[in-house]
Amino acid sequence: MTTPNKTRTFSRDRGQRTWLTFVVFALLGISAFGADPKRSSLREYDVLRSFPPGRLAALSLHDKPDAKGFSGGNRSIGRWTEAGPQRGSCRAVIAAVVADDLAAADDAWRGIDVAFTHQRNDGGFEAESRPNGASAKSHGAAVETAFFFLQELGRAILVIRESPHEAHFHARIAALEPKLRRACDFISAGYDTIIPKSGHTVNRTIIAAKAFGTCGRVLHDEALVATSRKLIAHALTRRDQDGVFIEKGGRDSSYNVVSIYFGQVLALHVPLPEFEAALPAAVAWQLTRIKETGEVDVTGNTRTGVGKEKGYTGQPKKVNYNEVTLALTLYGIVHKDPAALAAADRVFAYSHRTP
Repeated sequence: MTTPNKTRTFSRDRGQRTWLTFVVFALLGISAFGADPKRSSLREYDVLRSFPPGRLAALSLHDKPDAKGFSGGNRSIGRWTEAGPQRGSCRAVIAAVVADDLAAADDAWRGIDVAFTHQRNDGGFEAESRPNGASAKSHGAAVETAFFFLQELGRAILVIRESPHEAHFHARIAALEPKLRRACDFISAGYDTIIPKSGHTVNRTIIAAKAFGTCGRVLHDEALVATSRKLIAHALTRRDQDGVFIEKGGRDSSYNVVSIYFGQVLALHVPLPEFEAALPAAVAWQLTRIKETGEVDVTGNTRTGVGKEKGYTGQPKKVNYNEVTLALTLYGIVHKDPAALAAADRVFAYSHRTP
């Protein structure tokens, strides 16, 4: 239980972090945000560098691959199951690049290399049974786990290219591109499975869009980018009357924020004015679900925190506090929204409190 003194410390720290963020706004105001209402010069690398000190590192703490190169769910069970969990390695690469820690970035890259040792001849990835009994062997599931991995891989490469460290990674990215091309051809061939399989969970549609869009930018393939925009257009139809992203017929305070987060990241690389115009309403509802303590209210959720679904390991799905923090921090910086930033601070403090 947090003592009164610790509570005051958290409050003071939150205020300091918010103040530091607004100092960064002032410093970036001309070069990053400028006068262009479309923010065409705003780069994700710059946004991530604007995060409160230590936050990105803390949120990616468990993304580092293990000695076998496994990350995420693969790491948690100590064996390869499918490609999707390897996206954690990509997040670890991003955090290390933003921190200028190339040794850590090289270590995290092992997870990307390991993923491609499991690439099949058709461009997809080998799959075994998950702890929850499900599998990514069937075609639709194979497409889904592939785009879950590719959406973070494409993003990582784009952030690297925006950073001062592109030369450090240039050769390995060039060597990876033919494999990435095959993987993108695989998910493109499986496009018709995406909406039927994921349409009831709109966040997955947006994640698929992020895979096509970021990888399209990496490969300079406008057809992939066009597919990304097509998926985003469909996702925008999956909102309720108040602009909240629908998950399995209702609202979910974890998955609504996933849609906000992944779509906002994509919009930093692929202009999506219609999607960005839809974000304020989705964010406004999300903020009503953040308690003063920083806990995310799960009352009435359709998927998470209420025992309705099991996750990768077979345990009931919970709110993803890392993604709530990331979404609100990113949105707050991009849109200069103090309410989102303050909520992000509360969520971060709550999820990293001392038991």
